Amino acid sequence: MGPRLGPKAASVCQGPWLLLLWVSALSCCVSSLASPSPSLVPRIRTSYNIGRTFLGLDKCNACIGTSICKKFFKEEIRFDSWLASHLGPPPDHLPSYPANYSDDSKTWRPVEVSRLVSKQQSDISDRRICASAAAPKTCSIERILRKTGRFQKWLQAKRLTPDLVQGLPTPFLRCPSQRLLDRVVRRYAEVADAGSIFMDHFTDRDKLRLLYTLAVNAHPILLQIFPGAEGWPLPKYLGSCGRFLVSTSTSPLKEFYGAAPDQAADLAYQLLGVLESLRNNDLNYFFYFTHVDAGMFGIFNNGHLFIRDASALGVIDRQEGSQAAVGPEESQDIFSCLVSGCQAQLPSCNAIPETQSLALVCRQVLPHLLQGKFPSPVQDEIDTALAQCGEEASPDPQVLGAASRLKDILRPLRTCDPRFAYRYPDCKYNDKF
Repeated sequence: MGPRLGPKAASVCQGPWLLLLWVSALSCCVSSLASPSPSLVPRIRTSYNIGRTFLGLDKCNACIGTSICKKFFKEEIRFDSWLASHLGPPPDHLPSYPANYSDDSKTWRPVEVSRLVSKQQSDISDRRICASAAAPKTCSIERILRKTGRFQKWLQAKRLTPDLVQGLPTPFLRCPSQRLLDRVVRRYAEVADAGSIFMDHFTDRDKLRLLYTLAVNAHPILLQIFPGAEGWPLPKYLGSCGRFLVSTSTSPLKEFYGAAPDQAADLAYQLLGVLESLRNNDLNYFFYFTHVDAGMFGIFNNGHLFIRDASALGVIDRQEGSQAAVGPEESQDIFSCLVSGCQAQLPSCNAIPETQSLALVCRQVLPHLLQGKFPSPVQDEIDTALAQCGEEASPDPQVLGAASRLKDILRPLRTCDPRFAYRYPDCKYNDKF
């Protein structure tokens, strides 16, 4: 199989054939903002089996999507760190990989290629699917998923309704509204935009891909329906292939725990602002985290903070209301068990306090970023506000008041200079920044 496979890349998701990918390794540093022109660097060409070990495309065509597959197979996504003479698939334990991406094979920009599930979770998922049909260890996953009762309902459905997603394990769909599901259909980037809330323009395979994605990890869907271009604090979705997502390049927040005081204050101030936008926004959706860690937040190279991993985000529709989830015994099937244990349960939407995300971040993230960075009495004020903000049992007004005080303390600790390009030079002329 040669490099001319690219134009037919959409077919890589079909069948159990092992796939080969020609990878071009460039001699530039991964952290550079732009890669040199391919014509100016020596090219090391090799091949390896990428289907099973990396993209998962030989397992089922439903895996995630196809919009980025052509980029992989036309060598328009390149992993610059693989410069060894014997190149191979990346280590299984890494959750993401830096790469360079091109729209025209001439201009390159840094991107991040992320696993939607770990290699171990993928293997467990495959075994569960085969076992559900009493099939051998190796089986046609797509064929089995197509025969499920849930997918048969999807095939007949003209519109994505709450009953079709009940029992899926993602927090995003714990209590969905019809308005939210209509937004998913209208903005699903793996099919041609028909501007319709109905799925008439979805093929059977499109429906299976969407269902599989929602069951495994809703992060790519959230990036599509709440894009950063519209002001949402999420990176740009570039596409997905196999069990991998390609998005704009990021640096996780945990890498900034040792940052200078003014940068730490800036990032903490931004994070509190992001959480505020998740509670109050023009579309009247309430977003909440089921759990947090510093790896869920990232920094663009202009210093702008955003949500790097939205897989733990739940959504409650304040405008339309959300349909309460039915009991697990009524809606559980193989799609409920693809990643987490089949018995995993999420709390009722009515039990989610407005300040849940805020308390989690004040307790588990911000102390690591702000601890010991400032002289007394400023540090004492910060520590006191963090303790009050992170108190899980406190009433919502008390937590919100502590977060507001913390923002007031952090605001003057930020500086206005080119290191914070996302607000510079605006900060010189406008107090808002």
